[in-house]
Amino acid sequence: MSPVFPMLTVLTMFYYMCLRRRAMTATRGEMMNSHRTIVSNSRTSPLNAEVVQYAKEVVDFSSHYGSENSMSYTMWNLAGVPNVFPSSGDFTQTAVFRTYGTWWDQCPSASLPFKRTPPNFQSQDYVELTFEQQVYPTAVHVLETYHPGAVIRILACSANPYSPSPPAEVRWETLWSERPTKVNASQARQFKPCIKQINFPTNLIRLEINSSLLDYYTELDAVVLHGMKDKPLLSLKTSLIDMNDLDDDDYEDKDGCGMDSLNKKFNSAALREGPNNGYFDKLPYELIQLILNHLTLPDLCRLAQTCKLLNQHCCDPLQYIHLNLQPYWAKVNDTSLEFLQTRCTLVQWLNLSWTGNRGFISVAGFSRFLKGCGSELVRLELSCSHFLNETCLEVISEMCPNLQDLNLSSCDKLPPQAFNHIAKLCSLKRLILYRTKVEEQEW
Repeated sequence: MSPVFPMLTVLTMFYYMCLRRRAMTATRGEMMNSHRTIVSNSRTSPLNAEVVQYAKEVVDFSSHYGSENSMSYTMWNLAGVPNVFPSSGDFTQTAVFRTYGTWWDQCPSASLPFKRTPPNFQSQDYVELTFEQQVYPTAVHVLETYHPGAVIRILACSANPYSPSPPAEVRWETLWSERPTKVNASQARQFKPCIKQINFPTNLIRLEINSSLLDYYTELDAVVLHGMKDKPLLSLKTSLIDMNDLDDDDYEDKDGCGMDSLNKKFNSAALREGPNNGYFDKLPYELIQLILNHLTLPDLCRLAQTCKLLNQHCCDPLQYIHLNLQPYWAKVNDTSLEFLQTRCTLVQWLNLSWTGNRGFISVAGFSRFLKGCGSELVRLELSCSHFLNETCLEVISEMCPNLQDLNLSSCDKLPPQAFNHIAKLCSLKRLILYRTKVEEQEW
């Protein structure tokens, strides 16, 4: 009889564990059901509840099809509850960007693309939306009513636009991104990408758009932000990252550019036996310059930290004839411009579009940069650069005598009198003043 008792003991323990697990599962389910409350806009919610909000306000955007004095086809239609969805078709109550397809880039008046633009930067337009409550995002739904598929990137900002005091730090984090893809259907859809979990609450969401593959204008009706008031635990699903989603920003080193491990390798005895720079320094100077010309700007800055020879090549002003900082709009600040100033004395094309907003670039920082690097400028792109004021345009007119191409589109915060300074640019051939407050009597 003795062997039976151990077997009974094992069965009893197993039965007890099953009961306990079932009870815990039921309790957890009851807790989740009791706390999962869907809240719309400004209604209060219990602790740990999911908050579902429509956009409260459109605070910034790069372009729209409609007029500034109208609501038809304008970005302001993205605020609030849907006007059209789930209906499909061309409706004036939706948000429509200025262009679609490739004809915009193929027309005779189109500007040539900048060199060194990273291939993963595909954004052509953007819109920024605020929400009532700051939450940790769990989902972002975009209601598309006509020709969907233009949204390629969704970002969240740590700054609260409704806070009375300015934030000590402003961070932008990519929630989701994807290269432009062709969507064959033109019918309405609720776009629900799987977003990444972030470690700060947000009520400022940015959509970036690429309409190059569309056969007609995309139309957006509303944006819905799902989130939790308290920081959720990191789940296995959100911790998995697709390697295809990694971009230049994801490769940034967190410990001083990872130079410690590289230095150990460079200082090893095996490497010291050969020439200091391998045999790279035996190549003609011009050939090394040509090779480095294929690197993106972040890679060029990283390579400059490897050895004296490559530092000399990476800091050569000839590498910065074209300087496109738009792909890095979320991180370009006064320190960035100061760091690049000594390298950009020969810059001819400069793109600062979308940069400098929310205090990232100051008027003084921009002025210092142009005073050191503006003499050779032929083309200057400043679309949606809201740090600009009348002083900035005065500095441009004084420091850039050779300027032929100036883009000030969507710089809607510039006062009308500021445009008087543009008249001093005698070599100007192309001027874009879309969505500015320029007045005819100012010229």
